[in-house]
Amino acid sequence: HVQLVESGGGLVQPGGSLRLSCAASGLSFKRYVMGWYRQTPGAQRELVAQIISTGDTNYADSVKGRFTISRDNAKNTVYLQMNTLKPEDSAVYYCNANRGWWTYWGQGTQVTVSS
Repeated sequence: HVQLVESGGGLVQPGGSLRLSCAASGLSFKRYVMGWYRQTPGAQRELVAQIISTGDTNYADSVKGRFTISRDNAKNTVYLQMNTLKPEDSAVYYCNANRGWWTYWGQGTQVTVSS
């Protein structure tokens, strides 16, 4: 039974920082591309960042230079460090594990950037 459990969301002022974590269980973590996606009401879920087991990363243009994705294969955990947050970063953030035919999602964690 695969589980992805996100944590670390919350309310932060513009310019602030948050660190999201996603703990994975029930899968061979190192074999999966891990990613963070986000979604706002009425919009499609969009990719924020991805990381493969070797550490290579991919970011949405809107977060490059502000967000950093990382993974700890020993702890089966992926992180998203979010700096210089903007109101438009407000969304529900979802953790994703993908390996070809297999894709799994976490339950999501709310991030709200507001003064």
